[in-house]
Amino acid sequence: MSSAAPRTTGQEQLWSVDEHLDDILATVRPLEPIELQLLDAQGCVLVEDVTVPVSLPPFDNSSMDGYAVRVADVAGASEEFPAALEVVGDVAAGQADLLHVGPGQAARIMTGAPLPPGAETVVPVEWTDGGLGEGPVTGMRARALSPDGAEGHVHVYRPAEARAHVRAKGSDVRAGDRALEAGTVLGPPQIALLAAIGRATVRVRPRPRVVVMSTGSELVQPGGELGSGQIYDSNSFALTAAAIDAGAIAYRVGAVADDAVTLRSTIEDQLVRADLMVTTGGVSVGAYDVVKEALSYVGDEDEPGSGIEFRKLAMQPGKPQGFGSIGPDHTPLLALPGNPVSSYVSFELFVRPAIRTLMGLDDVHRPTTTATLTTGKALTSPKGRRQFLRGTYADGAVTPVGGAGSHLVVALAHADALIVVPEDVESVEPGTEVEVVLLG
Repeated sequence: MSSAAPRTTGQEQLWSVDEHLDDILATVRPLEPIELQLLDAQGCVLVEDVTVPVSLPPFDNSSMDGYAVRVADVAGASEEFPAALEVVGDVAAGQADLLHVGPGQAARIMTGAPLPPGAETVVPVEWTDGGLGEGPVTGMRARALSPDGAEGHVHVYRPAEARAHVRAKGSDVRAGDRALEAGTVLGPPQIALLAAIGRATVRVRPRPRVVVMSTGSELVQPGGELGSGQIYDSNSFALTAAAIDAGAIAYRVGAVADDAVTLRSTIEDQLVRADLMVTTGGVSVGAYDVVKEALSYVGDEDEPGSGIEFRKLAMQPGKPQGFGSIGPDHTPLLALPGNPVSSYVSFELFVRPAIRTLMGLDDVHRPTTTATLTTGKALTSPKGRRQFLRGTYADGAVTPVGGAGSHLVVALAHADALIVVPEDVESVEPGTEVEVVLLG
């Protein structure tokens, strides 16, 4: 693990938020690229540019149902003096053998079908009588026309310019063009493009596998009955959802009781499916802070270089933090505090950037902006700590939600931003410009 230079306060080392984050990002490395099938690659990051092997569309084709004709044959056509053309056949989408359209002729053509040789433009079926000899077809009647009996004649009531209603070969993208750049996150539109140009697989960095684990004998799974002194386990659900939102494949482990041996065994069992491990709770200075008891060790002979370092950060909420690696593959582990707001804020500041780094993204941080503080009274903040308050952001203004308590889950649920109060600021007056981390 890299070594940042924490500040010293008395006999303690006090890390800043930036020092702790820099240490994490200096340690975590992007996952190795793999080749995946398209649907398995959704949410992954491309590691190489993708070049188009075939133009899109690969041939000139009709954008409408109608008739493929020569421009000269329909010039001057009108309701009073329609152009009468011989229908020589049909052209359907996917048809390989194309008929030829000569002078005075027309071919019935379907949407997406190739423009046949000799034809210069497409006349929509609504501009014709559909070969029925009863005036222009409209509405449902136009859509219900079938190709049966296509041979015969069609009357065209309007002229058409050259290549009207024709989608030109390569009008979307040309062979040899770059379709997608390395670093692109593959969503549904990108998957569609890859399929459209014939790619069955793509080389990406896989989505990180993140294991989330709560600790505490007082925790009960939602749906169970609470006993005396017990609470429901919300942290593991919040952090698992946050990991998925960040782009990871996340696995939630049921709450582990306050027993160091059980915790260590559970963590070791989970390493087989983890690129990153996240624990919440048990990192403070209490007698039952089992995460520290289970993981505060220097790497042994079987796991050289492993170990979790527990730190105090100059921040509120989230002062106690742990970071390091564990297991034979040196899997990164971030140990977060147990209070709900502390754990979530810590996730946003430290775990989310680690996940995005594993994915191979360049920009791993939430967007930030400045906003005008709208509140009825000044905000206070402890000296020497960077405070993160929950807030709602809209139209360049941010309003605090709830108080500074690290247990206020309802306030967290209504917030879409974090208000940042720097370490050297103890009071922020209404109307002041503040830094805001946007969570949505």
